[in-house]
Amino acid sequence: MIERFIADELVSLLEYYPAVGLIGPRQVGKTTLAGSLNGVLPKKMRYFDLERLEDFRLLESDPGFFLGQYEDECIVIDEVQRMPGLFAELRSLIDRKREAGRFLLLGSASPLLMRQTADSLAGRIAYLTLRPLHLTEVVYATTENLRGHWWRGGFPDSWLATTDARSAEWREQFVRTYVERDLSLLGLNADTQRFRMFLQIIAAAQGSLWNAESVGRSLGLSGATIRHYLGFLETSFFVLALRPFFVNISKRLVKSPKVYIADTGLLHALAGIKRPDELLVHPLAGASWEGYVLMQIITKLPADVEPYFYRTSDGTECDLVLVRGLTPIA
Repeated sequence: MIERFIADELVSLLEYYPAVGLIGPRQVGKTTLAGSLNGVLPKKMRYFDLERLEDFRLLESDPGFFLGQYEDECIVIDEVQRMPGLFAELRSLIDRKREAGRFLLLGSASPLLMRQTADSLAGRIAYLTLRPLHLTEVVYATTENLRGHWWRGGFPDSWLATTDARSAEWREQFVRTYVERDLSLLGLNADTQRFRMFLQIIAAAQGSLWNAESVGRSLGLSGATIRHYLGFLETSFFVLALRPFFVNISKRLVKSPKVYIADTGLLHALAGIKRPDELLVHPLAGASWEGYVLMQIITKLPADVEPYFYRTSDGTECDLVLVRGLTPIA
């Protein structure tokens, strides 16, 4: 099994907080990471997957009573966003017996999940984000391995595929499943064909300043709808929206971001790049490499450091500015 660099931090949070939310994209390895803690934590772990009908039914009728039977165990609930009403029950269970490591909640970071946990478990939960595999987690950084990781991206099944063709096939299937199935499960109602086109537009504009009104016109949608779609993709870690740095914080919120497909493997699938040799001569190669380097840095940032870009009216530009509070540090 690939060792994830956030594993120690996850254990540390479970030793202090009653609940920990491990969030990240689908298929990124959250379940595998949770399973690796069995025997590491002092408590026995009990696992429920809300995508399994049997587990869903067990928790659906009276979750407070059912989960209360396991108050001395660490309960892992996978795809927790599928049962929004569960969060209030978890709050009640925690308040009755407030001790560390009672619940490990795995979710795909849908807006619904974030809203429900913020409302119901405030002060009782800590969040940790699991992103696709970082270069340092999978290979020694030789030139050959670096190019392979850039090409395949960091999703475990894509990286571990036996051939480049299998890797490309897995990523195409992932995008298809995400658009045709996962969007509705994560809480977004959108026309699948139009949303696939939307993703392809983002891919083609990799690293460019975002113009919601222009994209909306090309798809026959309002700018407000496009901004909603982009916010959804950002919250579910499919895209990185890098905002411009201003000392005036309000300006950061209203100025246009630069938008990237967060995982370069998925970017290449959306762009129709089928082989590694095609990537090196593709018009998106430069933007893809820029996004790859940014994500390798951002994945390793401390929680109190925020990434931005910087651009002035005369064209002076810095692709990445790291800011702690109001102060740029790099």
